[in-house]
Amino acid sequence: MTNALTLESTADAIRHARVLPLDVVQAKGSGHAGTAVGLTPFLSTLFQEYLRHDPKEPSWLGRDRFVLSCGHTSLSLYVQLFMQGYGLEMADLQAARTLDSLTPGHPEFGHTAGVETTTGPLGQGIGNAVGMALAARRVRGMLDPDAAKGSSAFDYKIFCLASDGDMQEGISHEVASLAGHWKLDNLVLIWDDNEISIEGSTAIATSDDVCARMASYGWRVLEIADAESLTAIRTGLDASLDAGDAPVFIRLRSRIGFPMPTLGGTAKAHAGAPGADEVAATKSALGLDPTKSFVMPDELLTSTRAAAADRALELKGPWTEKFAAWEESHPEQAALLTRLLKGELAEGWNANFPTFEPGSSLATRIASSKVLAAAGHSIEELWGGSADLAETNGTWSNEFQSMLPPGVVSTEWPGNEYGRVLHFGIREHAMGSILNGIALNGLTRIFGATFFVFSDYMRPSVRLAALMQLPVTYVWTHDSVAVGEDGPTHEPVEHLWAHRAIPGLSVVRPGDANETVAAYERVFQENSGPTAMVLSRQNIPTLEQVDAVREGTKKGGYILLDTEEAPELIIIATGSEVHLAVQAATALTDQGIGTRVVSMPCIEWFDAQPEEYKQYVLPRSVSARVSVEAGSAQGWYRFLGTYGEAVSVEGFGLSGNGAEVLRRKGISLETVLEAAQRTLRSSASVTMTAIN
Repeated sequence: MTNALTLESTADAIRHARVLPLDVVQAKGSGHAGTAVGLTPFLSTLFQEYLRHDPKEPSWLGRDRFVLSCGHTSLSLYVQLFMQGYGLEMADLQAARTLDSLTPGHPEFGHTAGVETTTGPLGQGIGNAVGMALAARRVRGMLDPDAAKGSSAFDYKIFCLASDGDMQEGISHEVASLAGHWKLDNLVLIWDDNEISIEGSTAIATSDDVCARMASYGWRVLEIADAESLTAIRTGLDASLDAGDAPVFIRLRSRIGFPMPTLGGTAKAHAGAPGADEVAATKSALGLDPTKSFVMPDELLTSTRAAAADRALELKGPWTEKFAAWEESHPEQAALLTRLLKGELAEGWNANFPTFEPGSSLATRIASSKVLAAAGHSIEELWGGSADLAETNGTWSNEFQSMLPPGVVSTEWPGNEYGRVLHFGIREHAMGSILNGIALNGLTRIFGATFFVFSDYMRPSVRLAALMQLPVTYVWTHDSVAVGEDGPTHEPVEHLWAHRAIPGLSVVRPGDANETVAAYERVFQENSGPTAMVLSRQNIPTLEQVDAVREGTKKGGYILLDTEEAPELIIIATGSEVHLAVQAATALTDQGIGTRVVSMPCIEWFDAQPEEYKQYVLPRSVSARVSVEAGSAQGWYRFLGTYGEAVSVEGFGLSGNGAEVLRRKGISLETVLEAAQRTLRSSASVTMTAIN
C-alpha cells in the first residue's frame, strides 16, 4: 500500500482520536466517553488492519460487518468512521446527540454510513451479529456452496463488540448458545471486560465465569490481556482469524476511560461530562495541548483516510477477480444474486398458492403452513423456523432441509449447514434479534414463529425491527382465549393492541384461510417493514366472498357483506370473529336492520389507504357501530366513535374448552346482537334529540 501508516503516525492518530469523545461529552454535558477513550487503540487496529471494508462503498457485498452491541458508546464507532473516511467530519462529531445530526446518541441503521444495525438495548447487537453470520452462511449455500472454506467471494466475518452489560443480559446467553450450536465460524465476539457498570464494579452484581460459559456453548475463547498493547491486540486478532469450526470469543481486558488520571477505571468514567480539569489532564498525559479541543491534524487525518482507501483497493482487487470468476462459472446463481439484490421475486412465485373453497373450515395457522410450503418451493430465498413449536405453529416440515451442524441431522429433520429450516429451540428472545440480523443482510426473506402469547419475549427485537423497518415476518399462532385448555397463561388478551402500538409494525389477524393467503401475498410483494401474522389455533369457516376477500385483505379493511341500501349499522371484526359478525349481520338483516360487515385484518394497512376509501368503508354518517375481537378493546374506540359498542375480552382468560371459554368471556352471537341493539338505540336517540 503506497499510503500505509507508519508506527509513529498510527500512534499519533490513536493519541488524538481517543480524546475526541472527551471533548464531545464535555461540550454536551452528556454522553458516554469512557469506553470510547479506553478502546480507541483496539478499534483503530481493527478498522485499519483487520476489518475488510471500504469507506467509499459502505454496502460493498464482500465487506466484513462490525456491530457495536454496546450502542451507548456510539462515539467509539463514530470516531472510527470519521478517521476512516466514511463521510463524517469534525463538525459531525461536534454535533453528536443533537437533532438531525449524523451522530445520534445511539447508532441508527440507515442514518449514518458504516452503521450496520441500530443498537442500544444491550444484548440485541450480539443477536444481530449471530443473525448476520447465519445469513452469510445461508447466502453462501444458495450461491456458492461447493467452494472451499475461505475461498468464496461470499465468505466474510462479522465482528461484534459487547460490553459487560451486554454479556449480563439474558439474550446474550440464548444467542451465544445458538451460535455455538450452529458452529458459526465467521463470527468474532469481543467482550470489553472493564469490570465497570453504572453502579460501580460489576462484582456487586455478577460473579460469572463468562469465558467458561462461552466455552461451554462451543465457542473458541481467546484473551487480549492489555487493551493498550497494540502487540497484544494484533496477536489476539490474528488468532481469531483461524477459528476452526467454532465462533470466536475474545476477552479484551481494558480500563474504562484510560488514560484519564482520576476517573479512569471508575464508574464515573462511564457517562457524563468528566470536567474540564480531567479532560486537560488526560490530554497532558498524552502529550497533547490541554488548552485545545476537537483537534485532529489535517495531515494526520488525510494520511489515515488515504491508508484506509488504499487498503480497500488492495482488498477489493482480488475479491473482484474472484467474484467475476464466480459469475462466469455460475451463471444461474449470478442471475439469482441479481434478482436478490433488486429485491424482486421470481416469476410465478405465487402460482401454486392455495385457494380455499367456501364450506371448508380451517385454522389460519394451517392455512399459513400451506402458504409457507408453497412459497418455499417457489421463493428460494425464503427461510425461517420456530421456537420449538414447528408442528403447532404450522411452519415448515422436513420436506425442506434444516440448517444443522454435523452429527445432528436425523430422519425427522434432514439437513446440513446450508439448510433453510431454523430450529431456535425455546429461545424466543434470541430468535427475535437473530431474525433482525438476517434481515439486515438484505438478500433473503426470513420468518420466525412462536405462540402469540410468547411474543412478549420478542418485543424488544420486534420494536427494533420496526424502528429499522426490516422485512421480518412473525408467525404468531394461538391468537386468543380460544386456546382454551392451556389456560390464561397461554391465552393472549392484551397482545394485539400492545403490538399495534409499535409504530411501523403491521399486525395482521386474518379472518379465514383465504385472507391468510392474501396477506402473505402482500407481505411478499411489499417486502418492507415487519409484519406479524396472528393466527388461530381453532378452525374457522372459509368465507363465501372469495374474490372480495383476496382483493380486500391487501387494503387492510374492506366491506365483506353489505346491504342494498345505505347501512344502518356497521360491524367491524377480525380473525375468528369475522364469521361471528357475518352471523350477526344475517340475523339483523332478517330483522330489517341494514347491516354492513367490515373485515379489518390489518389496521395499519387500512390506515395507509386514501381517505376516500376509508370513508367509503366506514362512512361518518353511520354512527351505530360494533367491533368484535377476542382481545382487549383498547384501541377500537377510535373506530367506534361516541355511540359504538366493543365486544371484547377484558381480563384474562380461563382454562377449558376453547369454544366454551369464548362464550364465557362474551364472544358470542348473542353478545354481538345485544351490542348492536344498544348502539342502534344510542345513535337513534341522538338523532331524535337533534331533530327535536
